[in-house]
Amino acid sequence: MITRRQLLVSTPAAVLGTALASKAASLAAAPLNDARVLDQGAPAAGPFTLPPLGYAVDALEPHIDAQTMTIHHDKHHAAYVNNLNAAVASHADLKQKSVEDLIKGLGAVPDDIRTAVRNNAGGHYNHTLFWKSLKKGGGTPPAGDLAKGITAAFGSFDKMKDQLTAAAMGVFGSGWAWLSADNTGRLVIEATPNQDSPLMRDHTPLLGIDVWEHAYYLKYQNLRKDYVTAIFNVIDWDTVQQRFK
Repeated sequence: MITRRQLLVSTPAAVLGTALASKAASLAAAPLNDARVLDQGAPAAGPFTLPPLGYAVDALEPHIDAQTMTIHHDKHHAAYVNNLNAAVASHADLKQKSVEDLIKGLGAVPDDIRTAVRNNAGGHYNHTLFWKSLKKGGGTPPAGDLAKGITAAFGSFDKMKDQLTAAAMGVFGSGWAWLSADNTGRLVIEATPNQDSPLMRDHTPLLGIDVWEHAYYLKYQNLRKDYVTAIFNVIDWDTVQQRFK
């Protein structure tokens, strides 16, 4: 028998204990995904490797902060590489393929690892392209064939920026906004969810803007539009031009 006072004292603790236990169980059962990068221990050995940024983590300040760049590259991108290597570890044929070929040929990937390959090959490819699309002191509008292609497709560089910004803002949840070339070479603006790529549509991605929250939330919080506006100051249009060629 317990007194009413003992019941009142013990009940909150019991409820809290039950809630914490339930939360711990749900976290343990939740699948690891690229929105919640955890310490996964030593990287899985395999054919895919994390490329260097190619510049200092603070090179894009004040538009992209050093802490975001460090976590984004060293944790999130590294997790995609690690998870992709783990997914293909027992498939010798897949280990011989490029990341582009894996993404384009998802239908040939075994069912049990197809989602893992789709998410992590996409994440690896998209981020590798993303880092190379940025540079300190970027933002100068393109010239040459790319400039002509932009004018032909969108009317002007500024109109293209407006459409690309609208695509980025229109992504519900996580994903990417892209300037791509379709299979005829015509420039198009498109968006993809999660880590999907224009490669899946037989398009060639020229520039991608990452609108996952991990790409901007430390600095911009919920102000995605401010992040998208800022990133145009660090786009390396020379590299985008080379991809277009």
